[in-house]
Amino acid sequence: MKVLHVITDLDVGGAEQQLRLLLRRLPAHCEVLTLTSPGPVAEGIEADGTPVFHLGMTGNRDLTALPRLAGLIRDGGYDLVHTHLYRACVYGRVAARLAGVRAVVATEHSLGDAVIEGRRLTRGVRTLYRATERLGTATVAVSDTVAARLRRWGVPEQRIHVVPNGIEAHRFGFDPAARALVRTRLGLPLDAFVVGGVGRLVPGKRFDVLVRAVTQLPGVHLLLAGAGPEREMLRRMAEQFGSGDRIHLLGARDGAFDAAADGRGTAGPDIPGLLSAIDVFVSPSPDEAFGLAVLEALASGLHVLYGSCPAVDELPADQAPGARHFSLNVHELATALRELRRQGPGRLPVPPVVRRYDITRSAEALMSVYEQAVAAGTPARRGSPAAVPPPQGRPAALPAASVSLPDPSRSPDPSPLPNR
Repeated sequence: MKVLHVITDLDVGGAEQQLRLLLRRLPAHCEVLTLTSPGPVAEGIEADGTPVFHLGMTGNRDLTALPRLAGLIRDGGYDLVHTHLYRACVYGRVAARLAGVRAVVATEHSLGDAVIEGRRLTRGVRTLYRATERLGTATVAVSDTVAARLRRWGVPEQRIHVVPNGIEAHRFGFDPAARALVRTRLGLPLDAFVVGGVGRLVPGKRFDVLVRAVTQLPGVHLLLAGAGPEREMLRRMAEQFGSGDRIHLLGARDGAFDAAADGRGTAGPDIPGLLSAIDVFVSPSPDEAFGLAVLEALASGLHVLYGSCPAVDELPADQAPGARHFSLNVHELATALRELRRQGPGRLPVPPVVRRYDITRSAEALMSVYEQAVAAGTPARRGSPAAVPPPQGRPAALPAASVSLPDPSRSPDPSPLPNR
């Protein structure tokens, strides 16, 4: 089976890293096409042996990308097209149908109740999503929570497949040597109480709550890994509360030590090293689709405080005894951190939830979806022209005019993400 993965970009992020992990395990010939900037994850995917192509799309309204993408799909002779992230799903589904590919799968990585990949769910965003979703064969939800949201949007039950995200748990195991090394390189006392967080620095992740809570705890340090538009605001907030020397903004983390990671010329850790170096992990986001960062922290034996994590919430409590939900409240978070500091949390055994979400199991489940999609061909939908077999066995081509891409200016996004 020859598969083309179409993704918006390959900058550092959960969906991008998840794609790389799956590509290593899918028993299919896969290639990757990124609409916009290839980014650092592209280098890793290519190093793993999977080709990566770059479409050079310039923005949401670059409609010239559609025929170019359709041509690339047609020339590639793919059996299936798999799209990831909002813009890639919109353009990729249309282009695949124009190219005559009958099996089109999309993974919904980041659908929240009010946002999708940090983008506010305006009427225009919802309308375009639903219109193009009908052009696919199957939509993959990364959790039962996302599947329920898709059903509420009107996506038919039979088109939804739940394939949870997965991790390589062994990569995140606690390493005492890495703990000492990271703390030394960052200039942290070896006996300091250190809190950690990982994610895009955007308003929806609510890292302002975490920064404010740590500023209320004298002597406590925060290691925050991630890049985004709120970085400067968080830095100013830390300075305003007199905690600039305890709030360490490490930038995006996707590899080994980076000599300029935190803007002060000191070395910054990769994610496994950061998790070994900290004592408690906090994910303050109130609206997540899965919760990969929480799962990685649990794999490191950490106590975790989180605002939203379907990967944990959808299972019995005994599957993740070290994880605790908190509301979006600075005082509540500060109190919980203060109590954990008093207890001296130490390291916990890796909980059962980590074994449940193994990336190999995710790849096997996704391959099953591929096989069903290819076998089904064009989905039969009552009353839809696509349900009528094409004459003389030719592949059905979707007329370009049958899907209208609305002008994004009619549904303005107050927090635009140019690479999503």
